[in-house]
Amino acid sequence: MIGLVYFFYGLLAFSTVVTILIFKFGFQAQRPEDYAQTGPVFDIRERLNGKLYCEGIIFGPFGKVSSRFVAEFDAHWEGNIGVMTEVFHYDSGSVQEREWTLTLDESGKIKADAPDLVGSGYGQQSGSAVQLGYTIRLTEDAGGHALNSTDWMYLTENGVIMNRNQFRKFGIKVAEMVATIRPADMELKLAA
Repeated sequence: MIGLVYFFYGLLAFSTVVTILIFKFGFQAQRPEDYAQTGPVFDIRERLNGKLYCEGIIFGPFGKVSSRFVAEFDAHWEGNIGVMTEVFHYDSGSVQEREWTLTLDESGKIKADAPDLVGSGYGQQSGSAVQLGYTIRLTEDAGGHALNSTDWMYLTENGVIMNRNQFRKFGIKVAEMVATIRPADMELKLAA
């Protein structure tokens, strides 16, 4: 019996250390200020503007690809307020539409609203990166769950945006998305 107690204490200690390492050094530990002095400047009014194409993959909780998609975005700004419509075409044949309203203040803070968010999302643009955090409600055919989302976008030297997003329920990662976002008229080429 005592051996079983030690086993559970050891398991608890191991889980605690792993959790601390993940939140201290992993994806969740990133902060906008980490990118303040890096790469090209990512201003969402310039980079998330006009017609954009997106290609992406969604991974399930164990890292296996669960879905693929292509999407078209159309974004327009009036001052510091932008509206971006998205149309996703999934490999399952389903189509999903979303419309974001993005508000940027002078310090780079972002407020994001969309019909399938629970409340508003908030984030920050800083240097070559943009971070958004929000709670998204899945469609009923996808279970209707509300998932906490940590969304990072990184601007590359050739103008393509790399997007990585983790979705969590009760703090446990249940999905991850990796995608590219680029202007529709962009000729893809290597940075000089």
